Amino acid sequence: MSKLVLNTDFPDLKLAGRGKVRDIYDLGEALLIVTTDRISAFDVIMNEAIPDKGYVLTQISAFWFRQVEDIIPNHIISTEVRDFPAECQKYGDVLEGRSMLVKKARPLPVECIVRGYLSGSGWKDYRATGAVCGITLPAGMVESDRLPEPIFTPSTKAELGEHDENISFEKTVELVGAETAGKIRDTTIAIYNKARDIADGKGIIIADTKFEYGIYNGELIIIDECMTPDSSRFWPKDGYQPGGPQPSFDKQFLRDYLETLDWGKSAPAPPLPEEIVRKTGEKYMEALMRLTGKGK
Repeated sequence: MSKLVLNTDFPDLKLAGRGKVRDIYDLGEALLIVTTDRISAFDVIMNEAIPDKGYVLTQISAFWFRQVEDIIPNHIISTEVRDFPAECQKYGDVLEGRSMLVKKARPLPVECIVRGYLSGSGWKDYRATGAVCGITLPAGMVESDRLPEPIFTPSTKAELGEHDENISFEKTVELVGAETAGKIRDTTIAIYNKARDIADGKGIIIADTKFEYGIYNGELIIIDECMTPDSSRFWPKDGYQPGGPQPSFDKQFLRDYLETLDWGKSAPAPPLPEEIVRKTGEKYMEALMRLTGKGK
């Protein structure tokens, strides 16, 4: 296990922002994205770091970006520290394995969520309305059922500490224009269909996931992360049984623990037991091992 990284502090680099998990540095022509070991649940950042989480997320994202390059270009310039600008080299021990030098794109103001199975907020929505984000589904479906076809259910991108809100496709058109809205919907479903087949061959069901896109030199590209345990629901295929929640290789394990607490799902976060931290880390690492055949 490598040293835990909750926050980065690189005095020679210009900090552009901190997200729930990533610290972003502005290098002028490019950005340096450093994936920490922070973890959030219900849009609240926990106090504890998850061992090797930043490494796992970076490696899984790089794996998927390569797999879907035939569908859409991505923002990666390099994931090798030796390729980074000179001012980054002194921080190589922290950056190794958990950072990306990326193109400076203009992010679109939409989270592009695709669902292939009925779970999470989608299941709650279906039980209440028979639809998910306004998309009517067949009657009589049960929790974790596979959907007849993957559905595109975008949301807003909330500020840190706020909650994303589901939006209609029509609202997406308002935000980004009809042509771009159609392109991100079709691209999101195409990526999901390809990735679902790849993951299936490795014993993983991708129940749902979300993507972010940006505009770079007038071209649509995929940015941020790609089908990680942070942005997706990963279920073991061999234990799949519709009719209830599924075991997972993602932070659903942490969410399930937090649901047992008397906690209002707002900051400050409750302390996490050592066992929950360790098991969460193990689930992330198993996802990496299954997908890529490599651990650390």
